[in-house]
Amino acid sequence: MDDKCIMQNLLIVQKGICDLYLHGAIESPTPKVRTAFTTALRQALTDQDTIYKAMAAKGWYPTQEVPQPSVDKVRGKFTAAV
Repeated sequence: MDDKCIMQNLLIVQKGICDLYLHGAIESPTPKVRTAFTTALRQALTDQDTIYKAMAAKGWYPTQEVPQPSVDKVRGKFTAAV
């Protein structure tokens, strides 16, 4: 297993962790539990960002620029729905 594959796996796991903490925070029955999940979520998001940036720096997470008219079209679609 190469470094790229390891980083991809780490990112997948980290995204799953973020999802679990988010749902924990949403479903928390008390403020104290919600605070615990929210704190954990913030740290998990920071860790996810660190992994993403490391991958992007090596070209392992390519992104593309979206033209502004496309962004405006999608924004208008969802704004109209609300």
